[in-house]
Amino acid sequence: QVQLVESGGGLVQAGGSLRVSCTASGRTSSTYAMAWFRQAPGKGREFVATISWSADDILYAESVKGRFTISRDNAQNTVYLQMNSLKPEDTAVYLCAATNTIRKSDASYSASYYDYWGQGTQVTVSS
Repeated sequence: QVQLVESGGGLVQAGGSLRVSCTASGRTSSTYAMAWFRQAPGKGREFVATISWSADDILYAESVKGRFTISRDNAQNTVYLQMNSLKPEDTAVYLCAATNTIRKSDASYSASYYDYWGQGTQVTVSS
Protein backbone atom coordinates (compact mmCIF):
# COMPACT_ATOMS: atom_id res chain seq x y z
CA GLN A 1 0.00 0.00 0.00
CA VAL A 2 1.07 3.59 -0.63
CA GLN A 3 0.28 6.71 1.36
CA LEU A 4 0.40 10.18 -0.18
CA VAL A 5 0.94 13.16 2.10
CA GLU A 6 0.59 16.72 0.85
CA SER A 7 2.23 19.75 2.44
CA GLY A 8 3.00 23.39 1.75
CA GLY A 9 -0.48 24.85 1.58
CA GLY A 10 -1.40 28.10 3.28
CA LEU A 11 -2.72 31.63 2.91
CA VAL A 12 -1.28 33.93 0.25
CA GLN A 13 -2.31 37.22 -1.31
CA ALA A 14 -3.44 37.42 -4.91
CA GLY A 15 -0.45 37.61 -7.22
CA GLY A 16 1.71 35.66 -4.81
CA SER A 17 3.35 32.25 -5.08
CA LEU A 18 3.17 28.99 -3.21
CA ARG A 19 4.69 25.54 -3.68
CA VAL A 20 2.88 22.41 -2.53
CA SER A 21 4.52 19.01 -2.26
CA CYS A 22 3.31 15.44 -2.13
CA THR A 23 5.48 12.62 -0.79
CA ALA A 24 4.71 8.96 -1.24
CA SER A 25 5.52 6.43 1.46
CA GLY A 26 5.03 2.71 1.79
CA ARG A 27 5.51 0.71 -1.39
CA THR A 28 6.86 3.79 -3.16
CA SER A 29 8.30 1.79 -6.02
CA SER A 30 4.74 1.25 -7.16
CA THR A 31 3.84 4.89 -7.89
CA TYR A 32 3.98 5.90 -11.54
CA ALA A 33 1.99 8.77 -13.06
CA MET A 34 1.19 11.52 -10.53
CA ALA A 35 -1.18 14.43 -10.58
CA TRP A 36 -2.71 17.33 -8.73
CA PHE A 37 -6.43 17.95 -8.48
CA ARG A 38 -8.29 20.56 -6.46
CA GLN A 39 -11.69 20.91 -4.87
CA ALA A 40 -13.24 24.21 -3.87
CA PRO A 41 -16.15 24.40 -1.37
CA GLY A 42 -19.39 23.28 -2.98
CA LYS A 43 -17.68 22.22 -6.21
CA GLY A 44 -16.51 18.97 -7.72
CA ARG A 45 -12.95 17.72 -8.04
CA GLU A 46 -11.06 19.57 -10.77
CA PHE A 47 -7.95 18.46 -12.66
CA VAL A 48 -4.96 20.79 -12.27
CA ALA A 49 -1.80 19.10 -13.62
CA THR A 50 -0.31 15.68 -14.28
CA ILE A 51 3.16 14.29 -14.94
CA SER A 52 4.22 10.92 -16.31
CA TRP A 53 6.71 8.62 -14.55
CA SER A 54 9.56 9.77 -16.82
CA ALA A 55 8.42 13.43 -16.68
CA ASP A 56 8.34 13.60 -20.48
CA ASP A 57 4.57 14.00 -20.62
CA ILE A 58 2.96 16.88 -18.70
CA LEU A 59 -0.56 18.24 -18.97
CA TYR A 60 -2.15 21.31 -17.40
CA ALA A 61 -5.69 22.57 -17.03
CA GLU A 62 -6.28 25.65 -19.18
CA SER A 63 -7.08 27.67 -16.07
CA VAL A 64 -3.54 27.22 -14.66
CA LYS A 65 -1.43 26.96 -17.82
CA GLY A 66 1.43 29.44 -17.75
CA ARG A 67 1.08 30.01 -13.99
CA PHE A 68 1.56 26.56 -12.44
CA THR A 69 4.46 24.12 -12.92
CA ILE A 70 4.40 20.44 -11.96
CA SER A 71 7.63 18.52 -11.38
CA ARG A 72 8.79 15.36 -9.66
CA ASP A 73 11.80 13.88 -7.93
CA ASN A 74 11.59 10.11 -8.18
CA ALA A 75 14.55 9.64 -5.83
CA GLN A 76 12.58 11.49 -3.15
CA ASN A 77 9.22 9.97 -4.16
CA THR A 78 7.86 13.50 -4.34
CA VAL A 79 5.82 15.56 -6.78
CA TYR A 80 5.68 19.36 -6.60
CA LEU A 81 3.29 22.03 -7.80
CA GLN A 82 4.77 25.52 -8.08
CA MET A 83 1.95 28.03 -8.21
CA ASN A 84 2.66 31.59 -9.35
CA SER A 85 0.39 34.58 -10.02
CA LEU A 86 -2.23 33.07 -7.73
CA LYS A 87 -5.83 34.23 -8.01
CA PRO A 88 -8.68 34.04 -5.48
CA GLU A 89 -10.35 31.45 -7.72
CA ASP A 90 -7.37 29.14 -7.09
CA THR A 91 -8.58 28.75 -3.50
CA ALA A 92 -9.24 25.06 -2.87
CA VAL A 93 -8.03 21.89 -1.21
CA TYR A 94 -5.22 20.57 -3.40
CA LEU A 95 -5.12 16.78 -3.67
CA CYS A 96 -2.27 14.59 -4.87
CA ALA A 97 -2.92 11.39 -6.83
CA ALA A 98 -0.79 8.53 -8.17
CA THR A 99 -1.16 5.34 -10.19
CA ASN A 100 0.03 1.94 -9.03
CA THR A 101 1.01 0.16 -12.24
CA ILE A 102 3.61 0.72 -14.94
CA ARG A 103 0.79 0.23 -17.44
CA LYS A 104 -0.46 3.60 -16.21
CA SER A 105 2.82 5.52 -16.33
CA ASP A 106 1.54 8.08 -18.83
CA ALA A 107 -0.02 11.37 -17.74
CA SER A 108 -3.80 11.60 -17.59
CA TYR A 109 -6.31 14.30 -16.59
CA SER A 110 -8.94 11.73 -15.60
CA ALA A 111 -9.49 11.30 -11.85
CA SER A 112 -10.60 7.69 -12.34
CA TYR A 113 -7.14 6.83 -13.76
CA TYR A 114 -5.48 7.24 -10.35
CA ASP A 115 -5.31 4.58 -7.64
CA TYR A 116 -3.96 6.49 -4.63
CA TRP A 117 -5.10 9.81 -3.20
CA GLY A 118 -3.81 12.07 -0.46
CA GLN A 119 -5.94 13.91 2.09
CA GLY A 120 -5.18 17.30 0.58
CA THR A 121 -3.67 20.61 1.63
CA GLN A 122 -5.63 23.88 1.83
CA VAL A 123 -4.58 26.77 -0.39
CA THR A 124 -6.32 30.08 0.25
CA VAL A 125 -5.73 33.13 -1.95
CA SER A 126 -6.98 36.43 -0.59
CA SER A 127 -7.97 39.33 -2.83
